[in-house]
This record gives sequence, C-alpha cells and structure tokens, in this order.
Amino acid sequence: MSGSETIARAKQTLRERIRDELRKMTPTRRVELSAQACGRLQAEPAWSAAESILFYAPMPEEVDIWPLAAEAQKAGKRVVLPRYNPDDKRYVACDVTDVRCDLNKGRFGIPEPGAHCLKISSNRLDLILVPGLAFDFDGHRLGRGKGFYDQLLSVLQGPTCGVAFDQQMVGHIPTEPHDIRLSCILTPTRWHCVREPRAVLK
Repeated sequence: MSGSETIARAKQTLRERIRDELRKMTPTRRVELSAQACGRLQAEPAWSAAESILFYAPMPEEVDIWPLAAEAQKAGKRVVLPRYNPDDKRYVACDVTDVRCDLNKGRFGIPEPGAHCLKISSNRLDLILVPGLAFDFDGHRLGRGKGFYDQLLSVLQGPTCGVAFDQQMVGHIPTEPHDIRLSCILTPTRWHCVREPRAVLK
C-alpha cells in the first residue's frame, strides 16, 4: 500500500469514528453547545475587529454559527458565504446582503447565496470560519473527502478559524500536501490559536 493510500485509509477511519461520536449528541445538546460556541466567538477580539467574515451554512451535525450572520450584518460587518459553481465544480465566496432573503438551497442541499449575489472582488477577509469533521491542535482539518473547502481556502486570504464541537478535536490528523493549516480553532469550551499559523490573528 502506498503512502497516499495509507493516509486516505487513516482519514476515512477517523471520519467514521467522528461521525459515530456526533450521532450520539442529541439535537437539544447540539443547540446548547452551538449557542455556547457563538457566545465564545463573540467574546473574541478577532470577531470584534473583523469587518468581513466568511460564514458557512451548517449541516445538521455541525456547530450552528449561522445566527451570528444576522448579528454581524446588524453590526455593519460584511457577510460572505460559499456558493458552488457547477462550471468548474468549485466553491466561490459571494457577498450576502440580506441573510433572510439571499439564500437558496444549493447543489448539496446546503443554503448558499443566490445567483444575484456577487462573487467578492477581493479575496482578503478578516475572518474565515471553516467547518470540518475533525481538527487537531496543530491547525490541521479533516473534511468530508471532496476537497471543496481546501480549494476555496487556497484562493482566500485571512485568518482561518476551524469551528467544531469538542468531540471533534483529536490528537493528530494525517495530512497531505493540499491540506491547508488553520489559524485557530473554536469549540464551545475554548479558543485555540495555532502556533505559526497560515495567517496571524491581530
């Protein structure tokens, strides 16, 4: 078995283990912990200082930080969200003017900006919130295996923050050259800054 095959198998095993952990969490507990994570994020200087933020529309098993999008717009912050582009099978970052009206169900059933929402003209953002299945304290992220977020992050500039439940934190994630290291990790109980991150939080 080649090195890449070994890493791929290790990643898939870890995905299955984390999914099993997440299935044990009740919907009520998920709501409680998501609210806790939102509160922790709002208390961080990185949130207060950010004028433009890339959000994600959470899947059922992910930390729901979406209520903060409306709060961000009320505070005058720029809200950005990924949209799938079927032409090149990649995600692009688009401005969302109104979080209540600008979203449609996307290709994978995930809410995303409508066709009228413009792709951001600048790839520089003040805070990039990143979902995933698992993270480690070195800033490595385990996605769902499609590579969509790594492609998106490769063209964006700014501090990247992985968002997870504490059950999704692991000691080590096997990595490949295309995997992008994050700046920090947010969970309901902690804000962890990664040493020598890709982008430094100010």
